[in-house]
Amino acid sequence: MMNANASNEFKILFTGPMGAGKTTAISAISDHEAVSTDVVNTDLAQCNKELTTAALDYGQIVLPDNSCVRLYGTPGQERFRFMWPILLNNAAGVIVLLNGEHPEVADQLELYVNAFGNGKVPMVVGIGRLAADDTSCLEKLAMRLEDRGIALPIFDADVRQQDDVLLLVDALLCQIEADDCRSLQA
Repeated sequence: MMNANASNEFKILFTGPMGAGKTTAISAISDHEAVSTDVVNTDLAQCNKELTTAALDYGQIVLPDNSCVRLYGTPGQERFRFMWPILLNNAAGVIVLLNGEHPEVADQLELYVNAFGNGKVPMVVGIGRLAADDTSCLEKLAMRLEDRGIALPIFDADVRQQDDVLLLVDALLCQIEADDCRSLQA
């Protein structure tokens, strides 16, 4: 894993199942119009939405210290899973987005944690579509990971809200920085 290159550029990957909000999250925080490879969704049974990402989404933000954060979004459909390791290459960290209303949200969390580093890559989880007072979903998901010896920050996040998405990015950047400090001390 490569965290940052000499020019202070970071690559952050947004992943999760179709309909979790990856394209929306990247669009909410990108400093310029996000690039999307959306196509007509032919799998309405999996997710009832008009378009779906076929290859990737891309955006970027420039931080106050002039570091550039490149934002990549993975396709959520299983048939495009071959793109996941390609997009993960050289990523500093991963943001997993999930729909809290989905009946298999815990299984989806495990799938994406396993596919994207199994807790070895800096990772943050954002759960959307939760009732305002529903913290039990977040607690159950955290406990499920904890049972496997994995501790990840898990947030309630509305990917349409720039502040919520920036919170996920900030939390991930803090993890990346802490990992870099530990590496220097070792």
